[in-house]
Amino acid sequence: MHWVHLAIAIAFEMIGTTSMKLSPGFTRLTPSIAMFVCFGIAFFFNTLALRKLDLSITYAIWSGVGTVGTAVIGFYFFKEPFTMLKFFSICLIIIGVVGLRLSWNPA
Repeated sequence: MHWVHLAIAIAFEMIGTTSMKLSPGFTRLTPSIAMFVCFGIAFFFNTLALRKLDLSITYAIWSGVGTVGTAVIGFYFFKEPFTMLKFFSICLIIIGVVGLRLSWNPA
């Protein structure tokens, strides 16, 4: 169940970050509220995941997958430029997250 909690935390972190983009400088009420609610939910589920998972693994996966996910959202929905350097950098993040996940040894 701890992996499900982590997945939920990642999803809400990505929604919260997208809401941050949609609420430029807190000038739009609904996305501003959504941002705080989603980040709160993300931290709650991340805390639940930390009951069973190592901090290093949890945070690396949470931040890495969240970073890649929000980058894809930025490219697809906000038409941000996609360059080879960005692609290469995203690949490095994925390699790092996979490497940390493979190194996890539950006690």
